[in-house]
Amino acid sequence: MNSENIEKEAKVVAVSTSPLTGTKKTNIMQGMLIENHGLHGDAHAENEAHRQLSLLAIESIQKMRDLGLDVYPGDFAENITTEGIILKELQIGTKLSIGKQSVVQVTQIGKKCYNPCEIGRQVGECIMPTEGIFCKVLEGGKIRIGDGLQII
Repeated sequence: MNSENIEKEAKVVAVSTSPLTGTKKTNIMQGMLIENHGLHGDAHAENEAHRQLSLLAIESIQKMRDLGLDVYPGDFAENITTEGIILKELQIGTKLSIGKQSVVQVTQIGKKCYNPCEIGRQVGECIMPTEGIFCKVLEGGKIRIGDGLQII
């Protein structure tokens, strides 16, 4: 593990999905990551796409809470909310293991928002463009709240 990016034991705080893109996601207890596809049942899951899965740290969500916003995991359209890794400081190509089986690879840090998305309109600011990351699923498997997360 790269200790510079680890604040404490890293883990999955929430797994979230939505049938539509650009909308808040619904928290689910567990999900299935599908190799070269993404999170089963999520609108962003696509074969061969480089943004199959999105991750955002609970620490980033807490920054918004500290500003007085009532926000929760999934509100920024992220699939996996993490704790303990400074996601925005990872490098493109970094591999992460999630739970016992799944491996994902960072393909993009942040994103450009050309028009305010639903989250940006509702919340007033979206942190995905600066603090979210996107990944491709290299090895699928079941993921659930509380699963460990490691840089490999």
